[in-house]
Amino acid sequence: MNRNNVKVKIISVSAQKTWEIARGIGERLKKGDILALSGELGSGKTCFTGGIARGLGVNEKYQITSPTFTIINEYPARYKLYHFDIYRIKDHAEFEDLGYEEYFNGEGVVVIEWAEKIAERLPENIFLIKFEYINENKRRIVIEGPEKRLKEIMKDVKMEVV
Repeated sequence: MNRNNVKVKIISVSAQKTWEIARGIGERLKKGDILALSGELGSGKTCFTGGIARGLGVNEKYQITSPTFTIINEYPARYKLYHFDIYRIKDHAEFEDLGYEEYFNGEGVVVIEWAEKIAERLPENIFLIKFEYINENKRRIVIEGPEKRLKEIMKDVKMEVV
């Protein structure tokens, strides 16, 4: 953990609530922000990404789905959204072949599902977001990031600071 980082915990009681939390965060994201999502299959990563997309202003005509086979989806918005799903990536070389640095250093917002697979390739000043099952509907969402930016994006979201 970067020593300038802090963590917040949020309990989401439903997929709709997860989506709403993410939409609020998406409204406050800036170009260059990177969100690294991790958690079990079905824990809420794609739902969260959908909320981020709407918060960034991605038009409703775009259905936000995991790019499991294409690996990257791009959506036009206030800042272009680059949605990675690296579940099927086998190794770091395959990830590097995607030209990820261009996305990481670009003018958009990057969301990466299954980010734990490329942890050592992730830059320092990003948001690490972990989804944990509590029960069928409830999730614990732990967000870690640079203190000042985390406070900005979490404005008005109910949470515990850790």
